[in-house]
Amino acid sequence: MNEAWLLDGRQIPDEVMGYIRKRAVHAVRERGQSPEVVAEIFNFNRSCIYRWLAQYDQGGYPALESRMAPGAKPVITGEMDTWLKQTVLQKTPVTFGYDTNLWTCAILAELLKKEFGVMVSASSVGLHLKKLGLSYQKPEYQDAERDPQEIAHFLNDKFPRIQRLAAKLGADIGFEDEAGVGVMTRSGRTWGSVGDPPSVNVSMQRGGYNLLSRVTPQGGLRYSMEEEHNETERYIQFLKQLIRKRQRPLILLTDRAPFHTSKKLRDFVRAHRSPLRVYFCDYSGARYRLRRTGAWAGCPGRS
Repeated sequence: MNEAWLLDGRQIPDEVMGYIRKRAVHAVRERGQSPEVVAEIFNFNRSCIYRWLAQYDQGGYPALESRMAPGAKPVITGEMDTWLKQTVLQKTPVTFGYDTNLWTCAILAELLKKEFGVMVSASSVGLHLKKLGLSYQKPEYQDAERDPQEIAHFLNDKFPRIQRLAAKLGADIGFEDEAGVGVMTRSGRTWGSVGDPPSVNVSMQRGGYNLLSRVTPQGGLRYSMEEEHNETERYIQFLKQLIRKRQRPLILLTDRAPFHTSKKLRDFVRAHRSPLRVYFCDYSGARYRLRRTGAWAGCPGRS
């Protein structure tokens, strides 16, 4: 037992204090002890004992339990919570004149002051957002120039026809895209001593690698990585690698990059129509929707 409890009742934990109240009242009401004697034994002022007796008479032993203080009235009201959730889910900071599309608690705190005249900390806003079922997460970035109608047409009309064609031809479906990786690119975090960030050797030279890749719904991956820029000739060489020694035709879905639509590329695909078909779509939007709707899982495709 903490010795401070014996000298100052305010040091007694709440759950222990509730037990002491019940024991004191039990001694008086059920064992006939004098309130003054009980107060002396428990080292409390007798006014405390009489107050506990009154609480017991009104609500029984449950009335003697310790209860947390209600605390200050919340600054952010239910109306503000509703506004917060609708604002985060349906709008971006650009709507309110900021130069970013990403919400931060600091921005929302500023907006609460402007909209409702209340001053709250960014950390308080974060707590409310969590209570509203929101979390701080990495967004799914979308191309601002994408065409929603084209995506809908691809998902609802074009892609089902591609699936039927794949089933008819006994073909696999693959998704193709490109990426550039700079040698100066670096990201992520590492552990180190507080106040003494570790040093990590990185290249400061300009340049990088350009990647062509094809993935199937089952996770089969083929790729080509070179220092040269992606262009029609290199793309044709990559397509040759994809169809070389294949036993099943390949239907390739890709975007409309300039070297995908060049005449030379179209001539190559036309000349290899049996092992290869190429279809275009708004790649980022359509691929994301395919995953979300489950249609991706229904695509035929082997490595």
